Amino acid sequence: MQVVFALARREFVRFVRQPQRVIGSVAQPLLFWLFLGSGFSSSFRAPGMENVSYLEYFYPGVMLMMMLFASIFSSITIIEDRDAGFLQSVLVAPVSRMAIVLGKVLGGTAIAMVQTLIFTLAAPFLGLSLGLVPLVMLVAAYLLTSIGFAAMGFFFAWGMRSTAGFHAIMMVFLMPLWMLSGALFPIEQAPGWLHLVMSVNPVAHALVLLRDPFYMTPHQMLADGRYLLALAVTMAWAVASLLGSMARVEKREKGIGLAG
Repeated sequence: MQVVFALARREFVRFVRQPQRVIGSVAQPLLFWLFLGSGFSSSFRAPGMENVSYLEYFYPGVMLMMMLFASIFSSITIIEDRDAGFLQSVLVAPVSRMAIVLGKVLGGTAIAMVQTLIFTLAAPFLGLSLGLVPLVMLVAAYLLTSIGFAAMGFFFAWGMRSTAGFHAIMMVFLMPLWMLSGALFPIEQAPGWLHLVMSVNPVAHALVLLRDPFYMTPHQMLADGRYLLALAVTMAWAVASLLGSMARVEKREKGIGLAG
């Protein structure tokens, strides 16, 4: 655990000491929210959400984007650490591979959690309120979703040799996961084939966990099969991403493992 916390702390301190990363990971989602939210507010209509503006509807989606961007930036440091020789030093040290994965993932999760918690302060300005228990459930959803994104980013970044290659994966795979989560438009309004794709997207289930605490009581959420399914899928996604990353690190790839 000492190794895990040391690596996680290094990731967080590294993030704070790079103002461009802080600005980039926070400003871009905010600009998306302000511009898209303002532009689509007049034309937004969703079943059962007649009194909800697009700014309000898009609010949980921006939280999701912040977590995605935090995981992307934290995963890029894996490639940078390999180029700088730090990763090789960690690999030859007498530490478990699980500690390496958990340290990197928890560092990215901490970065995402801080950004998203700060953005949660904007909720009252949208007319949204949270009681103590819904807030705890929302923070738990932040944690699960951040772990899922950070571990998935780690999985893809581990085998990459360049940041350009990772950016390509981000645009082809990670960003579509967010775009097809229901963050931009309701799943119910999607065509049949797209509705099916969005329904099996684990990030869409994570969005349910982020949105429902603003509109439902804890009792309603725990009695709602849709919420419970979203919770189960998100937990399975986070665990599967972690296990996949650990398995990927255990595999001694050429140029990464000791025999590389």
